[in-house]
Amino acid sequence: RLKSWLAGELAEGWDANLPVFGPDDKLATRAASGKTLDAVLGNLQNLVGGSADLTPSNNTRVGTHIDFQKDQPGGGYLRFGVREHGMASIMNGLALHGGIRPFGGTFLVFADYMRPAIRMAALMGLNVVYVFTHDSIGVGEDGPTHQPIEQVASLRAIPGLRVIRPADGSETAEAWRQALDGEGPTALILTRQKVPELPRLADEGADQLARGAYVLRRGGKEPDVCLIATGSEVSLALEGAALLDRDGHDV
Repeated sequence: RLKSWLAGELAEGWDANLPVFGPDDKLATRAASGKTLDAVLGNLQNLVGGSADLTPSNNTRVGTHIDFQKDQPGGGYLRFGVREHGMASIMNGLALHGGIRPFGGTFLVFADYMRPAIRMAALMGLNVVYVFTHDSIGVGEDGPTHQPIEQVASLRAIPGLRVIRPADGSETAEAWRQALDGEGPTALILTRQKVPELPRLADEGADQLARGAYVLRRGGKEPDVCLIATGSEVSLALEGAALLDRDGHDV
């Protein structure tokens, strides 16, 4: 098993237990991320990570996690403390050592603190996963200092960094699949607020996320307008399309 880990291989069937979300499910994508993490940990024992002192908010510690401590060296959960740059740098070191798949969580707005380490991970093509929660305009509880206005755009501008902003639970599970099965670092952009599970076309499942974009609602051959959205705004775009449709517009 160690040789397989050091070779960067994933255990066969590691994603067999990914959670399935139904039309009645409405949950924050940070919660869907926690459910997904819980589902894959049993098959990926070298998936090691934690949070920069935001564990309950990031949903990064799940039922099977044991804290890594002096008297618990076999623990797979790291309490990084309030130091995002230190966390991201440690993740880089773990990835460079080999055999370990590191992940680390914090609020999206704090990505600035760890940007140098993120850029280094992107330059070196390291397989690390950033769990960035409390995305979108729906975040306002802690004032403007916690509102990630420009963070997604600035992360997308980093060459070699995969940025995924899932719109519901199904896309979140698929985002974790892409993050762990791909090459290089991945930033998962996750909501604090609950979002509905999206209705999908028969030939456009959530696995189409790997393409970068896919169709949720078709119009005519020459629609009047195309609505494009990511993350928590996708459900709003669908509601807007329905309103425009009732007014006679092809969307």
